[in-house]
Amino acid sequence: MVGLSTAYFLQERGVRVTVVDRAGVAAGSSWGNAGWISPALTLPLPEPAVLTYGLSAVVKPSAPLYIPVTASPKLLRFLLGFARHCTPAKWRSAMEVYAEVNRVSVEAFDELTADGSVAEPFRLADPFLAGFKSVKDRQAIVEEFDVVTKYGAKVDYDLVDGEEMRSIEPTLGDGVQVGVKLRGQHFINPPKFVDSLADAVRARGAEILSGFDVKDIIDLGTPGVRVVPVSGDPITADAVVIATGTWMGELAHKFGVRQLVQAGRGYSFTVIPEAMPTHPIYFPTQRVACTPLGDRFRISGMMEFRPADTPLDPRRVTAIINAARPMFTGIDWESRKEEWVGSRPCTPDGLPLIGATRSPRVQVAGGHGMWGITLGPLTGKYLAASMTGAEVPAVMQHFDPLR
Repeated sequence: MVGLSTAYFLQERGVRVTVVDRAGVAAGSSWGNAGWISPALTLPLPEPAVLTYGLSAVVKPSAPLYIPVTASPKLLRFLLGFARHCTPAKWRSAMEVYAEVNRVSVEAFDELTADGSVAEPFRLADPFLAGFKSVKDRQAIVEEFDVVTKYGAKVDYDLVDGEEMRSIEPTLGDGVQVGVKLRGQHFINPPKFVDSLADAVRARGAEILSGFDVKDIIDLGTPGVRVVPVSGDPITADAVVIATGTWMGELAHKFGVRQLVQAGRGYSFTVIPEAMPTHPIYFPTQRVACTPLGDRFRISGMMEFRPADTPLDPRRVTAIINAARPMFTGIDWESRKEEWVGSRPCTPDGLPLIGATRSPRVQVAGGHGMWGITLGPLTGKYLAASMTGAEVPAVMQHFDPLR
């Protein structure tokens, strides 16, 4: 989403673009995520509550946040930096930044789809639902909304009971005692939308080269940059944008990007309920996100700080099922398909990396954590403006890759 959005908005400014990709369009985190464009829920990942989990909680494979015992120096450095940003003061500072970009993130989707070249729609969730086992559980998100609105974000919601929740989505079970109806949130079918975005970029004259595994980027100075693949011929260009998610550091480090980018892995799978939902559904206490994809229903969740290429852990899928099962009815959990794990690119301070590196010819766009879908188009819009000499909002300073 991030890379193709950048390509699209560069094309809007008359720039000729080539996209190279290791595995193909939407093969990574842009495939199996929840697909939410949800400004009301787009918050800094390092939050004070993380520090209250305790070591005994985060080392359990069934925990929503899982940190396996490790001796990895990189992961330990990331966790120390992450913990330093889980203070109330740092969270409030980051929330001010998120509130500013959240106000305009949906507008970037409007621009991306305005001319119809991106055929797959982004849909208004009317409403977006959050379900809870008790009023006490629900109070946490209400307090969160109160804090978010203090920073200028708009959150439009109603508190409802379980019966109203089930009248909207009959697949919800008796485990849902109360809920929240959120307005102004959107969602997409992630793989279809990203495929459609790729088609639009191609139709505008770009070449998308799949199977192009980048080994190195060489700054040639005035002549530009050379992008060197593991095998095959290199490409020379005037500038390059590194939008490789969790793997950004491998290419960007030598250009002065010192911020660690750690894989915050999430899981998903799909089921076919007896009554197919038509609204996104979130269970904040269980940290489970559910999205209708038309002919199937995606269940996703979990955050684990593990190496990106670690195989899927079946215990994590089981943990999602155990958390979601009491909240639904009419779902055969054993008939699930499309089990998937993907690596969200997380930074210690919870803010993305967008802009020029030490070389003006090498730009980066990534580190969005859980919000690469929501903020992908806005990232592409801002970065394309910056690269072509246009004015960009002051908020961009917070995303400086060299911070």
